[in-house]
Amino acid sequence: MFKETVKKLLDEGLKQREDLFLIDLEVLSDNTIKVIIDGDAGVLVEDCMFISRAIEHNLDREDQDFSLEVASVGAATPFTHQRQYKKNIGRILSVKTKDNQKFEATLANADENAIELEWKTREPKPVGKGKVTVKKHAKIEYSNILEAQVIIKF
Repeated sequence: MFKETVKKLLDEGLKQREDLFLIDLEVLSDNTIKVIIDGDAGVLVEDCMFISRAIEHNLDREDQDFSLEVASVGAATPFTHQRQYKKNIGRILSVKTKDNQKFEATLANADENAIELEWKTREPKPVGKGKVTVKKHAKIEYSNILEAQVIIKF
């Protein structure tokens, strides 16, 4: 019952802020509430505070003792939502597919069905010795993605 109440309050808060979306909600047996959110333009501390207030201000601590944590998704956390792809267009991703392919490439596009990756590689020249740089593309449907995450390079 408590989890349903929390989920309802969270959904109401997210309806007010359509730029934010839920990544994970966990309500533990000791009434610890853990919420992880992401946003189309990233997540600020104020965004976490907004969601926290949407939940906390509508629960009565006299009825139920609880602790609440609202956090943004980590930079190196694997994607779980299609909206995460759209906000990361132009960044380098590591993508593993269900058919055991692995890509490290720039996310060029993301639509409702698939993502498009681009990368450059060196291949032997068709004629003669040496190598030439070739631009490659891959279109991968979401249903074929096993894991994807941003690669952070310094």
